[in-house]
Amino acid sequence: MRVRFWGTRGSIPSPGPATVRYGGNCACVEVRTSADELFIIDAGTGIRGLGLALLPDPVSAHILLSHTHWDHISGFPFFPPAYVAGSSLTICAPRHKDKRLEDVMAGQMEYTYFPVTLADIAAHLSYRELREECFRVGSATVTTHYLNHTSVCIGYRIEADGRSLVYVSDHEPYGMGLFRGSMDGAAVGRGLRDGIEHDGDQRLIDWIDGADLLIQDTQYTPEEYPSKVGWGHGSTDYVTDVALLSRARRLALFHHDPLHDDEFVDRMVEHCRGRAAEAGSSLEVFGAAEGQGLVL
Repeated sequence: MRVRFWGTRGSIPSPGPATVRYGGNCACVEVRTSADELFIIDAGTGIRGLGLALLPDPVSAHILLSHTHWDHISGFPFFPPAYVAGSSLTICAPRHKDKRLEDVMAGQMEYTYFPVTLADIAAHLSYRELREECFRVGSATVTTHYLNHTSVCIGYRIEADGRSLVYVSDHEPYGMGLFRGSMDGAAVGRGLRDGIEHDGDQRLIDWIDGADLLIQDTQYTPEEYPSKVGWGHGSTDYVTDVALLSRARRLALFHHDPLHDDEFVDRMVEHCRGRAAEAGSSLEVFGAAEGQGLVL
């Protein structure tokens, strides 16, 4: 399974000299299996660069949307393969209570906001509205899991080629943190799951269990998070502890805050690495960077 990051930023695109290493485009991750099944996780502004790389041939892909906030769908109208006849795109997203997925996607492409409507797109579009479930796409198995965000949001686990990738964005703890009271990295390393405060966090850890790569929303530091509770995003200690307790092999910090420059993200990565080392773990931690490719 091959992975490439095309957008790693959260909330709003933040291009410029201060974000050149980790990137300024919003969430988009390419996943391709050895059988050449193509998954595109989220359609933030990073999807445009992916689309340009896929030209000129028609594309068959599943677009897996975590949710439909702007920073996760605003790149779709600029996805070049959508305008190529013969392309086939299956758009998957969590089911809304009162809106069809097709209507949500069409809404941002009304003439009020955009010069081309969804009906004008040349590709064949199909839609799949998801709950917590498991389904097959060719050689791959996709499992979904509800996340804790301000709108209905799901994570994705993709298993193929004997490897597993888990994508968790956007998500915050079900309480102020993972544990009842404070817990240092060494305690986490001893596997103290009995201190986990909420069943929702335990369910998430069980679902992630053993992932070869965990890509998780790590927008805030522990110092920033208290003033952002309820915004639906994670912090370094929480995300590292989830990775440690779920026995993930690699952790990619993702959904970088638009106010965080490259040096700030570097410090967040080092903080997470230090917490993992304190726990005695071999967890590999890195900051997801636009253009970065991995083979699982």
